Amino acid sequence: MLKFNAQNKFKIMQITDIQEVPNISPDTLSLLNAAVEVERPDLVVLTGDQIKGYGITYKGKGKELEKHVAATIETFLRPIIDRGIPFAVTFGNHDRQVGVSNHDQFEDIYKSFPGCVGEQAKEIDGGGTFALPIYSADGEKIVFNLYLIDSGTDKKGGGYEAVTKEQIEWYKKTRDALIAQNGGKPVPSLVFQHIPLQEHYHVLKQVKKGTKGAIRAYRIHKNEYYVLGDTCRSGDVLLEPPSIPDENTGEFDALAEKGDVLGVFVGHDHKNSFVGRYRNVDLGFTQSAGFNEYGNGIHRGVRVFELDAENPNTYATHTLEFKDLVGTKLHKPLKDFIFRHFPTCVDAAIPMIGKALAVLAAIIILIVLLIKFL
Repeated sequence: MLKFNAQNKFKIMQITDIQEVPNISPDTLSLLNAAVEVERPDLVVLTGDQIKGYGITYKGKGKELEKHVAATIETFLRPIIDRGIPFAVTFGNHDRQVGVSNHDQFEDIYKSFPGCVGEQAKEIDGGGTFALPIYSADGEKIVFNLYLIDSGTDKKGGGYEAVTKEQIEWYKKTRDALIAQNGGKPVPSLVFQHIPLQEHYHVLKQVKKGTKGAIRAYRIHKNEYYVLGDTCRSGDVLLEPPSIPDENTGEFDALAEKGDVLGVFVGHDHKNSFVGRYRNVDLGFTQSAGFNEYGNGIHRGVRVFELDAENPNTYATHTLEFKDLVGTKLHKPLKDFIFRHFPTCVDAAIPMIGKALAVLAAIIILIVLLIKFL
């Protein structure tokens, strides 16, 4: 049972996009160790892409593969487990790509470690979709609730899957049961998932091409440009377009329907770290924590949420960055330089490839002309 402490406080740490391989980056481990040591959260929430499932570094099949995946997971969980901190996990688009299903990762790997909390919703296939109530200090009443939602994986033909209607109906059923249990009043809640909602664009501001700091978007927002909107906060960062599903299945409308959900926090787009407000719901991004994938250099980090049982309808949130927790020196600065300038999505890579090919063609033509005329 998760409970507020004697001072009526409860602290959550969101860690997202660790995206690690068997040869885990020491910088990833340094960040995780420092973050949990400084904050000592009451719960860690892992919001997907814990492993780099599409890589070629995980070997074997069946139980052998699962064993190798488990070894990586145990390594990055050690900073949490060794401090006796409970943790909950949902999944991103890359976890299952390793060849071990989210269900098996959830049931056979994560739940084998001490401190793993949460039971997969019975109505939903897979793993990583469940509710986590947080009780009063005396354990008598649910004061706050967390929803973890497995937001799916890459969609055939490009883009990303949307949260399913079955998951939305599960949320509504769970929400309404909590309301009934709470005397007809909504139970304040936060939602954690990996892939952002289409509505995350509603906390941004569309601007003209060439506007300072503007980020080019793709797919259903093709050739549109955005900056942070007016409801975003000082120090927030938008460095890549939110990679959202092309289809809107109505998740946000359900979450905003009865006023229980205070905020929806995601990962997925590694360089983004911001919080904006739309229809009385906070929509936030947390930057990536892993150094074996593209990211924002020493600004990789985690997000902390502070709850107060005496005022559960509000919360405070802040991020912690590698540069402040560990320092500015990285083990592989050249590799990180490449990752910082790596295209953030396939759509962003296409024009970069086109420019590179154009430069290469120009060089070849120049060489041919020099050979011919010299």
